[in-house]
This record gives sequence, C-alpha cells and structure tokens, in this order.
Amino acid sequence: MLNLRKTGITAWFLTGILLYGCDAQPEPKFDGNNAFLYLKKQCDFGPRVPGSAAHKACLDYLVQTLRLFADRVQTQPFIFTFGTDPQSATAINVIANFNPQHNRRILLCAHWDTRPWADQDPDPANHKKPVLGANDGASGTAVLLEIARLLHQQKPNIGIDIVLFDAEDAGLYNKDRSFAQGSAEFARQNRSYKPEAGILLDLIGDRDLEIYQEIYSATYAGDLVKRIWEIAQYLGIDEFIPEQKYAVFDDHIPLLEIGIPCIDIIDFNYSYWHTTLDTPDKCSAASLEKIGRIVVHFIYNF
Repeated sequence: MLNLRKTGITAWFLTGILLYGCDAQPEPKFDGNNAFLYLKKQCDFGPRVPGSAAHKACLDYLVQTLRLFADRVQTQPFIFTFGTDPQSATAINVIANFNPQHNRRILLCAHWDTRPWADQDPDPANHKKPVLGANDGASGTAVLLEIARLLHQQKPNIGIDIVLFDAEDAGLYNKDRSFAQGSAEFARQNRSYKPEAGILLDLIGDRDLEIYQEIYSATYAGDLVKRIWEIAQYLGIDEFIPEQKYAVFDDHIPLLEIGIPCIDIIDFNYSYWHTTLDTPDKCSAASLEKIGRIVVHFIYNF
C-alpha cells in the first residue's frame, strides 16, 4: 500500500485571488510550434532507451539545450535494473535550475526515456521492438524545453527547477515500483527538497487531447489540481475536464511520498501507448501549446 502523505496548499485560495496575485507578471507567449520542433528533434535520435546510442545522443542534446537557458544544469546518473530477464543500465536524470537564489520554488518535470519494448503493439511481431515515444516521453520534455526558453527570456519572481527523469518507462505492468525509477532516485537523493508545487507532464501531445484529473494527484495535492483546472477554464482550454478518471503510477508518486505536492497532467486515453505507432504524426503543436499556456500562466501568477 502506498504511504502517501496528504499535502495542502489551501493558502492559495484563502485570499480570494485565484488567478492573479500581487506579484503577477506579464506572461511570455508559449510557442507550440517551437515545442513541436523540440518533440521532433528528440524523436530524430530514435528510441531513447537507457544504454543505447540514441539515449546518449539525446542526453547530450538535452543538456546542451538547457545550458542555453538555465542558471545551472546538473546530471544525476544511477544504475537501474529492468526487464523480465533482468539487465542493468545507467540512467541519467537532468536537472536545470532557474533563479537558484530564490527560496520559494516550483518543480516542473517529465520523463525523457522511452520504453524498450512495444508490448502493447497490435502486431505481436513488434513486441520486442523499442518505442519511439513521440507522446510518451518527448511531449512533456518538449513543453519543458520551450518553457526553459521562456524562463531565460523573462525571469519569473520565483525559483523554478526543471527535472527530466530517466528510467520511467522500463517497468513491468504487475510491478508498479519497476516504473518511475528516475523520480524515485531523485526523491531518495533530495529528501529535504521542498518546492511549493510540482507539475508532472506525461502523454500531453495527443492530437485528440483530453485531460482528466489523475486520482492520486486529486487525493494528495487536490488544491493544486483545483488551481490548474481553474486556470484552464480561465484560458478557455476545454480539454481539461474537471472529473477524476485514472489512477496512474507515474513519476509524481515518489515525489508525493516525500511530501512534494506534485500533480500528474496526463492524457491516458492514447491508443498508441507502448506501441511502435507512437510517432510525431500522432501529436500536435496545438496540444503542446495548450499545456504550455497553462503552466506558463501558473508560473507567472504564482
């Protein structure tokens, strides 16, 4: 059983100012086309399976790109084991800090690795092939790279930490803890890290975007869920549906377990999940832009 500690951020609502506070700033414009280019660039490397040449090439690209924008970029390597015939590989989380001098901080995160096996593919011949992961991996990372560019362009009044988790997607379906190994390692090494809010982006590039409230997020960081869905309503983004639907063991779980109020923004109704068909043509710049606009609004009106 999960030992999750409920977290509260109800102070955000006690003032009666839900969307704009005293420190609200003009917002930079999130560019969905830029984000889509970041998505395609990751896919150009091929499946980003830990231990592969594509994984190493994409890692170098992510680090170099974030170094253009962030005040500090670090990597966090660790060894993890995966597969039914257990094998080990080096996985690497990428951590980018903006305004590191600020005590008040927001965590933004996504996973950048892709699944080693397309075991949900409709063709059994593809089950041992790796997944390209345009939506499942590249989409969330793409949005965060575009946000990193905006944070460099216009500094917010708060510290931001962008973390790209590795080793999220090499798990076994009957073993939750075999998933989300990158965020588990990050949590293990950063138990004293206490951002005021965390947002995880996963599977958010689907052309047919439909974002329900993830159940663990609503249960353990309900105030943050409420705030994000209110922002979506304010911005006229109807794809955010104010109903709970999926309980997903994802990278937010290890963060919730150390007391970080982190929510999972995820469209789990994606028919190409864990198949060889998870390719860029299944994603859209418009979907990435809608997610990005919400997160940018949240940051600059925190």
